[in-house]
Amino acid sequence: MKAVIIEDEMLVAKELVTKIQAVAEDIEVETILPSLKTARKWFMEHAEPDVIFMDIQLGDGISFSLLEDFSLKSLIIFTTAYNEYAIKAFRVNGIDYLLKPVDEEELRKAIHKCRERREPVKILPGELLQMIQSFAAGKPGTAYKEKFIVQVRQQWLPVNTEDIACFVKETLNYLYTFSGERHILDYSTLEEIEELLDPARFYRANRQCIVNIEAIQSVQLHENQKLTLKLKAPVKTEVDVSREKAPSFKRWFDR
Repeated sequence: MKAVIIEDEMLVAKELVTKIQAVAEDIEVETILPSLKTARKWFMEHAEPDVIFMDIQLGDGISFSLLEDFSLKSLIIFTTAYNEYAIKAFRVNGIDYLLKPVDEEELRKAIHKCRERREPVKILPGELLQMIQSFAAGKPGTAYKEKFIVQVRQQWLPVNTEDIACFVKETLNYLYTFSGERHILDYSTLEEIEELLDPARFYRANRQCIVNIEAIQSVQLHENQKLTLKLKAPVKTEVDVSREKAPSFKRWFDR
């Protein structure tokens, strides 16, 4: 089988190559792609490999966006240090989800699954479904992101998710805190952010905004059945909810 590694840490990538060669001599690693930019260029110029070993959080974005840009039929083994992406990983062609540092025996099992399934995965096998459920049903909150890292001048600072009033897509994606701070987020789409959030706490109001239930001060009803959410100070933003989404919003809000 031919393979490609998408990993922005070269030492980690080379270590993975060594482990792959140790457990599966017939796998040929064609290349190591260190960023989304190089990966997009490579897939435009080359045939798809049989399997992709894909890190999720790269230096220039989240690798899920690559799967939105290309209709890849390759089987994918995700290798990452973050378990909060597990559920989304299995909604694409995910065969397995390996946490770093990658264990050789777990790698061997993942490659064995690839040998058994050379066609694209459309329905989750029972064992993967159990794995997803174990991620989601483990300790409270483990399936959802607990904090976001933002850059302030030359520092990385954590912002607890519970302190975020809303996420807004403007020219870039921003988060607004209950204290009135605004920070740029290193995510290319709100969809990526939405996947990381607890749906009991956060609601995707429209294409531009995800709102925290604790940030809603009032809801204005319009004659056309649309809604306008008024957020608490200091954010003091109005967020529109379409007529089509109004019933689902009411069910989410009224609990």
